[in-house]
Amino acid sequence: MENALNMDTVRLSEDKKSIVIVDQTLLPNECKYLSIRTAGEIWEAIYMLRVRGAPAIGVTGGFAYYLLADQLQTEDKAEFVKECIKNMEYINSSRPTAVNLSWALNRMHSLMLSRIEQLSIPEMKRLLLEESEAIRQEDIQICRSIGEHGFRLLEQLGKGVGIMTHCNAGSLATSKYGTALSPMYIALEHGWDGKKDMHVYCDETRPLLQGARLSAYEMQSAGIDTYVQCDNMASYTMKNKKVGIIFVGCDRVAANGDFANKIGTSGVAILARHYGIPFYVCAPSSTIDMTLHSGDEIRIEQRKPEEVTEMWYEKRMAPEGVGVVNPAFDVTDHSLVTGIITEKGIATAPFKEAFEKMGILPVTKYVDK
Repeated sequence: MENALNMDTVRLSEDKKSIVIVDQTLLPNECKYLSIRTAGEIWEAIYMLRVRGAPAIGVTGGFAYYLLADQLQTEDKAEFVKECIKNMEYINSSRPTAVNLSWALNRMHSLMLSRIEQLSIPEMKRLLLEESEAIRQEDIQICRSIGEHGFRLLEQLGKGVGIMTHCNAGSLATSKYGTALSPMYIALEHGWDGKKDMHVYCDETRPLLQGARLSAYEMQSAGIDTYVQCDNMASYTMKNKKVGIIFVGCDRVAANGDFANKIGTSGVAILARHYGIPFYVCAPSSTIDMTLHSGDEIRIEQRKPEEVTEMWYEKRMAPEGVGVVNPAFDVTDHSLVTGIITEKGIATAPFKEAFEKMGILPVTKYVDK
């Protein structure tokens, strides 16, 4: 079993002509790298969760903007801009909830608009390449910083702590380290014994099993004592005092601290409040959308019913014709959040004021209208 920390979740190929990703739909049974280069291939890889996790999707978006711009043959700047907008809006339509995708596309597009008059198109393409690579490198440093802040919380609780997480916000969901799993990776770097000093409980995360397939794979491959539990077993684990802290990732945070994460997260937060367990959200500052006042404004992606009724089963597991509720995410109220761990530090309520003190401000949007 390859340590997930050693995998390149998403990167450009050596010749800079395609994006190379780990196909996460095949894990944990097979580790396969895919090379994608067309707009359709990139859209499909994001939508079908071959590459997933808000930061990793953002990195993919940055690479996609560069790659599709690089493929344009025109020397007409107006045509170049028009095609960049078309490609950007198409890629952005693949996953509407995770803000990192539109954030990265906006960042690339803003740079292009700010320099297109001064640079030739070949020069512009080189600048976009540099910016897309910078987004990936920044993601690695951001995730490591989140891990350091989270590790300090683990130190306060002491060795032997039980940690619960939902979905997968690890190295596979980012360029490296992850967000919610980063504190555990950093604990190993600080000399903690993965088998004795921490015990990680991974919610299975129905219906796509990101916790069972991906988080459990990551933690076990790193040498950490790891357990998978069905989502409806979380209350049992908490009540029996096996959990001292909860770390989850997120796909979008509103200004008031409400946040969207994989479906089922809000239930974990409610249980944590009942049992008095600290509940932390691990979020790069790029995930915080200060243009949204509350979680009520977050658009929730609805996915195909087949993911619930038949995707993981040899035979269909629900009656033909039955209605299916399949939101990809839910929104957790800020009142249930102990703190939001960013690369800039840990924000606590009132969150809007805490974000502003960190210098997190609204940004101009070119997509995600």
